[in-house]
Amino acid sequence: MALLDQLWFQNTLVLIGYALVASLLSSATKGERWQAASSRLKRDYVGIAAFVVIVLFVFIGSMEMIRLPSNEGRRTLLDLVTTGIPQEKEYAAPMATHAFSVANPRPLNGRHLLGTDTLGRDTLVQTLRATRTALIIGGLTSIIYIPIGVLLGIMAGYYKRWVDDLIQYLYSTIASVPEILMLVAILMVLGKGLGTMSIALGITGWVGLARLIRGETLRQTEKPYITAAKAMGQSDWKIITRHLLPNVMHLVVIKFVLGFSGLVLTEAVLSYLGVGAPIGTASWGGMIDASRSELSRDPVVWWNLTSAATALFLLVLSLNIFGDSLRRAFDPRQT
Repeated sequence: MALLDQLWFQNTLVLIGYALVASLLSSATKGERWQAASSRLKRDYVGIAAFVVIVLFVFIGSMEMIRLPSNEGRRTLLDLVTTGIPQEKEYAAPMATHAFSVANPRPLNGRHLLGTDTLGRDTLVQTLRATRTALIIGGLTSIIYIPIGVLLGIMAGYYKRWVDDLIQYLYSTIASVPEILMLVAILMVLGKGLGTMSIALGITGWVGLARLIRGETLRQTEKPYITAAKAMGQSDWKIITRHLLPNVMHLVVIKFVLGFSGLVLTEAVLSYLGVGAPIGTASWGGMIDASRSELSRDPVVWWNLTSAATALFLLVLSLNIFGDSLRRAFDPRQT
């Protein structure tokens, strides 16, 4: 019963997270600017194709997040789908019938589209499982840095004077420290883990968003509708939430999409350096790190590196293409 309760709680969190994102986007896209951008985005076929690839990665990552009750321990929906793929005892080349061994090329239990790793696990399955790590890092980090960046950016642009000076001093100080060094230092203090990595990335990730929101807020505060709202006696909180926030949300969405790709890359770099995802957690960076010794083998084991690098490349490329499409949709002057 306790296991079922734990699984129910985790699966509910996943569903609530997706529902919350859908609700926020639905409430934020009711303005004329969003509708015009949506109509322009529908004509951008390259952007739509990139969006389809992103949705596919999200779907695969969700299958690894949703856990199922089982007597065999940890079991996810992706495990259920891939249950027919056998595990080997050693390396196997893509679509090979015998183990990747010169001394003892034993017959395999089955064929593997992208081969297997050193533990005999199917490389394609491991690559798909690593999508979960990328989504968790991107999602948790965005939950941390977006509210901080939006709040501080709007406060700096709206109140100006000493508030602006203080916030600028804060993010200038953080930006002056090399990001990788700060991330490694935070992770060495907090320890390894996806949660601690998200906290570390969130601490350093809000700076760019705060600068962007501050600049847009400064521009919006000079417009007549803000002057009219102040003349009508509306409170600062109402002006910020009802007028300024909806007019900067498009920048938040664009920054979220483009920033997500940067977070995925950073996770891969940190895992490659050995301070990223914990041992045993499927990660593209971890797979690339393990490939360092595989490339020195004779014959060379190349498929693990190729699989992880290709998946990382596809997700980052799709996020960047879709982010550029969003930028063009909201600002047609860039086309």
